[in-house]
Amino acid sequence: MNHRNTTDLVVTGLAVVEAEGFDHRTALGRRGYKYLPLAAQYFLAAARRAQDGPGEAAREATDPRRRAATVGTNSAAVALHAAMDRTVLEAGADDLSPLTAPYFSINTYITKLAVEQSLKGFNITCTSPRTAGVEALETGVRSLAAGRADWLLAGATEAGLPPGAPGAAHSEAGAVALVLERAEAVAARGGTALGRLAARTFFLPPRTAAGPDGARRAADRIAEALAALGHPEDGDAPVTAVLDDSPVGRAVAAALGDRARPVPAGAGCLAPLRQLAGQLTAGPGPRAVVTAAAEGNVGVCVTTAAAPGEPAAAPEERAAGRPATAEQPADAGR
Repeated sequence: MNHRNTTDLVVTGLAVVEAEGFDHRTALGRRGYKYLPLAAQYFLAAARRAQDGPGEAAREATDPRRRAATVGTNSAAVALHAAMDRTVLEAGADDLSPLTAPYFSINTYITKLAVEQSLKGFNITCTSPRTAGVEALETGVRSLAAGRADWLLAGATEAGLPPGAPGAAHSEAGAVALVLERAEAVAARGGTALGRLAARTFFLPPRTAAGPDGARRAADRIAEALAALGHPEDGDAPVTAVLDDSPVGRAVAAALGDRARPVPAGAGCLAPLRQLAGQLTAGPGPRAVVTAAAEGNVGVCVTTAAAPGEPAAAPEERAAGRPATAEQPADAGR
């Protein structure tokens, strides 16, 4: 893809919702959410918290047709599908609940959010193993850079896996939501930003990863991604690696070496975004998260946290080495 321009995007809102202790009546309200699947409840609650304070007003000031959402998930519907299977086998399809049946489709999990907050630009759900959250960020940021929206809610959500399901021992539950806007728009209203981020995903074939050249191939692709995202080349910036023990995970771990802090991967896509959220609140400076799945999906995300109270647009538009600049397609336009 050819690129000619860049778009400066900033993170203006962030929230992490944990499943432990979560009560939809407290987080969302006593009416209208009881039959909403857990993963949808978690993400809706995270989305609201990410817009606490001036964030909601900023959303309302944006044309609903220019607001959008992207979310990543791997296990949001697994428990519901298992329950539906039991109902069909034991009682028949006529006994399926009309209130939960629409959530058979994974694409419906952000429908309530989109309706409630009038997100009419686009709504996209990504489901690539483990990298779905990073992919949701990448897709959303690219779409904003292409001029398809001005305000984006992006993140990941997962619901716990039922006992006996593959990966249940490492099940994840909860949500992470981030709000991204154009830096110039935030600066125009005198707003501040938490920082900047950029993401990229690629595919490393498992057979290649398991081969004698796997670590070098992984190192080349990761270096290419980090450079494209503006991560400093001196190797001093912290890197967190969210990996499993698959051949792909081991190749990525070997490629990163001692520079990366290892974090065990869960069964879903939540852990990388939890790490990313922590980086954006850990003090100024560039950091990176790298994650990979046994299936060959690899995600790289670079964050640059801002200093507390830092204006959204720094002098001269932070022209030099801006790591959270979104690549804009050459034919982008509104």
